[in-house]
Amino acid sequence: MGGLRHKSRKEKKSILVVDDDKDILESLRIILQSEGYRVDTAETGRETMEKTKTRFYHLALLNIWLPDMKDETLLMTLQESFPEMVKIMLTGLPPDRAREFLNLGADAYFIKPVDPDKLLKVVKEKLIENRKTLLLKRVPVR
Repeated sequence: MGGLRHKSRKEKKSILVVDDDKDILESLRIILQSEGYRVDTAETGRETMEKTKTRFYHLALLNIWLPDMKDETLLMTLQESFPEMVKIMLTGLPPDRAREFLNLGADAYFIKPVDPDKLLKVVKEKLIENRKTLLLKRVPVR
């Protein structure tokens, strides 16, 4: 019975995947949905901001390079507007450059191509970590 409750909780987690590469969007959507997450996708920073106005996302997977926003602009905007949202960056940049995004509010980063098993592990860990942090701060958990 405990497994059913756990799965039910995971199904309620909403993830927004942001990338201008439609193949990456579709692959990540399939991988995450197969684990029970609710997944939306966006191809631009503008589309991302529109979607976050109407729905809360527990986690966002963000491509660093988008056609309509500078690399850190979307991350910093989401960090300011939704500090409780987990933000994981996806990039083709070298690790030393990618690590800089951790100082700007990213919770983790992945160098492309992304290993699906590692991604799922980190997504799960970060969502659990975030929930515990919010509970400790007595912030209402969605």
